[in-house]
Amino acid sequence: MSSYQKRTKDEVAARVAQDIHDGAYVNLGIGQPTAVANHIPQDREVILQSENGILGMGPAPAAGDEDYDLTNAGKQPVSLLAGGSFFHHADSFAMMRGGHLDICVLGAFQVAENGDLANWSTGEAGAIPAVGGAMDLAIGAKQTWVMMDLLTKQGESKIVKQCSYPLTGIGCVKRIYTDVATIEVTDQGLKLIDSVEGLDKAELEKMIGLALL
Repeated sequence: MSSYQKRTKDEVAARVAQDIHDGAYVNLGIGQPTAVANHIPQDREVILQSENGILGMGPAPAAGDEDYDLTNAGKQPVSLLAGGSFFHHADSFAMMRGGHLDICVLGAFQVAENGDLANWSTGEAGAIPAVGGAMDLAIGAKQTWVMMDLLTKQGESKIVKQCSYPLTGIGCVKRIYTDVATIEVTDQGLKLIDSVEGLDKAELEKMIGLALL
């Protein structure tokens, strides 16, 4: 058994931010993906959009500088960069559905090897009643990236042969950023981009239960 150190949530967020190209319009989903805003390289212009109607978000405000009239879709206070704006919810969804976002970064319960995404319900009692805007983002963005832990608390892989949870989108995920590896979804199968030091490909394949290119 190899010895390796998992990436922290901030390290995963920084790894995602590293791959966002200059000039990209990006939506960061509720939960872990919001941390990506704090790691955008200083020399790169990335325009962040929020589902509730914000364009031009910056990093999280410093303690004491929060404005609770300016929050993202997860009700977290955000900052607004110079030139940023806020607008009607319907205009935001027109932006999402109209193919105007280059990338959306979402959390997930499961991602299938063909890129199917399940991120809104596990079917358990008390789960949220509807898929919400994640459906529009997953299909509307030019690229959908997922940010998640590779394994559940029970040690089961969230990357699966076929999703067992209700789907958010079909064949929409292009990249998966986890606490131990970065994986690309291709027509030929799952392609390993990188993994944490000390974790080899064979052990990662064993953890996932699927072969990697």
